Amino acid sequence: MIKAVFFDIDGTLVSFNTHKVPQSTIQALDELKKKGIKVFISTGRQYGSIDNLGDLQFDGYITLNGGYCMAGTDKVIYKHSIAEEDIDALLEYEKEKGTFPCSFVTDEGIFLNYKDDKVEEVFRLINFPEPPEQPLQYMKGRTVYQLLAFFGPGEEDNSVMTVLRHCESTRWNPLFADIIPAGSNKGVGVDKIIEYFGISLDETMAFGDGGNDILMLQHVGIGVAMGNAGDEVKKKADYVTASVDEDGVYKALKHFNVI
Repeated sequence: MIKAVFFDIDGTLVSFNTHKVPQSTIQALDELKKKGIKVFISTGRQYGSIDNLGDLQFDGYITLNGGYCMAGTDKVIYKHSIAEEDIDALLEYEKEKGTFPCSFVTDEGIFLNYKDDKVEEVFRLINFPEPPEQPLQYMKGRTVYQLLAFFGPGEEDNSVMTVLRHCESTRWNPLFADIIPAGSNKGVGVDKIIEYFGISLDETMAFGDGGNDILMLQHVGIGVAMGNAGDEVKKKADYVTASVDEDGVYKALKHFNVI
């Protein structure tokens, strides 16, 4: 019996075309709640950056790709930040190699060192306002949970990742990568949430569409890839449903008799 369902946001709950949650998904979430099944968000976004779910309510949040987890909207149950020495290494890299577009997430919010056409395209895609600008030096002495590095697939191995020894990268879009502390991922977030709520892993289900969802989809009891997901994601999932714009969430929950 499924007791908890985890949802990615962009491309899973929210359409990239309409920037809204489909009505069928809203209905599915309502049916889950009426059955007593807990619903959770699992996203690469910071909690304060979740601005596209309207008044939908969730039982908890995995944010920053598993690096910051909450029960409800205010009880923090897990935090994992980037090592201070890696921040120092990044600042040295910038001095030696030059800067590159990068945003960073701290307790104070999200900041962007500078923008170019690629950065503007990303924020248009996710329909999100561009963060305020601060130099990378602003990270010095602050707790940083995640970096967004605006470079393409394959560039990680020959770029800043060579000096961020305690970090790893994951991506759900070819225009940028989420750089997170090693050991952080959405699967870890699932474990933190279910431990808190007393739910078994085989009682969990998750939906996702991006590369940063793969470990979560493989980890839970039933992992569902959206029809709009990439082939790599689909191969790793237990089931592939329709796209977000074709009622994929509702159809998969019906398929597995969860609702």
